[in-house]
Amino acid sequence: MNKIKAPVEPFRIKTVERIKPIDRRERENVLKQAGYNVFNIPAEKVFIDLLTDSGTSAMSDNQWSGLLIGDESYAGARNYFHLEAAVKEIFCFKHVIPTHQGRAAERILFEALVKKGDFVPNNIHFDTTRANVEVRGARAVDLVIDDAYDPDSIHPFKGNMDVDKLKKFIEKKGVKKIPLVMMTITNNSGGGQPVSIKNIKEVSQVCKQHKIPLFFDACRFAENAYFVKKREKGYEKKSILEIAQEMFSYGQGATMSAKKDALVNIGGFVTVDDDLLAEKLKNLLILSEGFPTYGGLAGRDLEAIARGLEEVLEEDYLEYRVNQVAYLGQLLDEAGVPVFKPVGGHAVYLLADRFLPHIPRHQYPGWALTVALYREAGIRAVEIGGVMFARKDEKTGQEIFPRLELVRLAIPRRVYTSAHLDYVAEAIIDLYRNREKVRGLRIVRESRYLRHFTVRMEEV
Repeated sequence: MNKIKAPVEPFRIKTVERIKPIDRRERENVLKQAGYNVFNIPAEKVFIDLLTDSGTSAMSDNQWSGLLIGDESYAGARNYFHLEAAVKEIFCFKHVIPTHQGRAAERILFEALVKKGDFVPNNIHFDTTRANVEVRGARAVDLVIDDAYDPDSIHPFKGNMDVDKLKKFIEKKGVKKIPLVMMTITNNSGGGQPVSIKNIKEVSQVCKQHKIPLFFDACRFAENAYFVKKREKGYEKKSILEIAQEMFSYGQGATMSAKKDALVNIGGFVTVDDDLLAEKLKNLLILSEGFPTYGGLAGRDLEAIARGLEEVLEEDYLEYRVNQVAYLGQLLDEAGVPVFKPVGGHAVYLLADRFLPHIPRHQYPGWALTVALYREAGIRAVEIGGVMFARKDEKTGQEIFPRLELVRLAIPRRVYTSAHLDYVAEAIIDLYRNREKVRGLRIVRESRYLRHFTVRMEEV
């Protein structure tokens, strides 16, 4: 593997935001007040914030200027039609329905299609997607390839769905119990790994055979398309737009959190071909989000999304983006820190169970690592492991833990420089050398759904 140098930013910085480190004693007090949950920490108390890449992008001068021409008409704002045109060019579906963010898009889609007792296959569902399925009384089923669970495998498309597993699942449960199949690109819960066009096409063929619609969770579609261009034979000379168009040509619709690859701080949409489904979605949208041409967003937000979707297709940006993440992963890997391989498109994933082998799963090593990172260096990351994804056995009440225990270092787009990532790497390497001092945690209070957002913990 070629050594990755710190990539050169394909932009200049015009505006800066001050960040201020706080001392360790204050960080310790902040952790106690937050119930050892980094979601509860005020942002001004965080030095480097890698909690999420969602809604944390730095918008361009082009996007900021678009805010000034926001048409705030209640219905039919001109910015909606710009957004509609941008989405149709990339996704090629007939209907574009804006929402305030991705989980709202998921909610109305599943409310329209999913009922109690249904099953929704995915490569791997992320947290809000899973919750929006399960709150309907349905079951979210992960059918990713086995390589996805091997952190050391260098399979180029570890986000792929296992086609044989899908076929067997459909035969076992029956078509009537499967209202749709989802495909998450890139596969966030499995290390930010891409899905190949070949795999998308094969999954699509299975779905068409059984007349089951295929939908995409498309929030990182451009990063997925970039990996296809770099790793899949026959796509080397295709543009990112051409690759994205082919990806979506195999499905019947998509949900999108624009807070990722549309490079904005708020917004999302559903886009579908089916006229009757679009009508259902619009009716549900009106009840909770707003009129179908604004969907809970201001006109200026619609404009920023439209312009962001155009910018994210620029290959020099995507090369910088993916290589910046790879650079951090390389620094950690070379120092012996256990990381998920290959490095994904939007984040570096630490293998928390290998990082902290002395902490058992029921004391949540991934969560303990997020606490330690903040305590020692003021870095906020997110656990993708036992707290986020464990489920309780219906008979015994015991927790069933996910196969991967990860901590995600999600890199906001166009926000941090290589010097910031050097700081992050040095802090994590130092923590790894002193890892035996990190303690596990126990849950004090939790909610039924998406408990990681509000859980309160105490150290063991």
